[in-house]
Amino acid sequence: MVEQQLKYEEIVRWMKKKIDGKELLAGQKIPSENELASIFSVSRQTVRHAISVIEDEGLVERRRGSGTYVRGMKRKDHFDKKTMRVAIVTTYVDEYIFPTMLKELERKFSKANYTIQIAFTHNTVEKERIILKNFLGRKVIDGIIAEPVKSGLPNPNLKLYEELEAKGIPIIFLNTFYLQLPMMHVCMDDKRAGQMATEHLLQCGHTRIAGIFKSDDGQGHRRYAGYMEALMERGIKIREDRITWIDTLDAKHMGEYAGPILNRLTNCTACVCYNDEIAVKLVGICKEAGIKIPEDLSIVGIDDSDLARLCEIPLTSVRNPIVDLAGITAEKMVRMLSGDTDLENVELEPSLVMRNSVQIVSSI
Repeated sequence: MVEQQLKYEEIVRWMKKKIDGKELLAGQKIPSENELASIFSVSRQTVRHAISVIEDEGLVERRRGSGTYVRGMKRKDHFDKKTMRVAIVTTYVDEYIFPTMLKELERKFSKANYTIQIAFTHNTVEKERIILKNFLGRKVIDGIIAEPVKSGLPNPNLKLYEELEAKGIPIIFLNTFYLQLPMMHVCMDDKRAGQMATEHLLQCGHTRIAGIFKSDDGQGHRRYAGYMEALMERGIKIREDRITWIDTLDAKHMGEYAGPILNRLTNCTACVCYNDEIAVKLVGICKEAGIKIPEDLSIVGIDDSDLARLCEIPLTSVRNPIVDLAGITAEKMVRMLSGDTDLENVELEPSLVMRNSVQIVSSI
């Protein structure tokens, strides 16, 4: 008992030192209960007691659905009023995996008596900025579920997310996340997805495996990391000349880059694609060039979207559990809006769906 008392006092002294020394500034979020429990090797109950002490002293304030912050200027009253509306900000709305995702989000929030407000960015920084500034200007939503824009690149809008969170608006990132922002995210384990796609090709006897990945999205970097790890685990030499990097604009006009892409596929028997959309476009490029799928080139996509199932060569793909991701995200947001401030990130395990786009070239 005495030891626990000393421990909570140690946390209080540590927090006060951080605040007095300006290491934690007004409006800045303090470490979570789990982080403090790990730092000081104590229970979360001890941490809660320490936070209550500094809260009673007026040094910090708890914000429903967001966390505990160093006390600064009081938030405007209009940001404390409930709207019973949650914003869903995605890159796209009516294509690829997004209709399924949005349908599940709407179902979950409707069940919890919330409505949703949908906005989409077309994966552009400028559109994201306009949407976020609108949310800052007036209280029209209680929380935000956002799919980050070009999460593989530096983004000038990160400060806007921080300002929204400082106003007490909880934020969850869906599908991917910004490494620079310590906010909750729910997504697939993208590194594992890239690894799984590559491992399947290796198991089918392929060793000369190319890759096409997106450079401006964080998922592309993590799927590339999984691809590399799978090859290195097999002791296969890494060939950078077999990797094609494309961005969002390139992906829309992939046929215009057929020559360079085919050059990177020279002498390769298989290719891992960033997602099913890229995989389907690669099938078209190969068809134009007289390359047969899977006889000449095996292809694996990622996401297991409708595109994979409906492709003229049904694609083997790594399944992204979109319905589960959307459902978990909605449930976590409802909990945050009810006052739960200590929730963990979620990265769900992908799974492989085998179809007709991969050929076995040797027995393993």
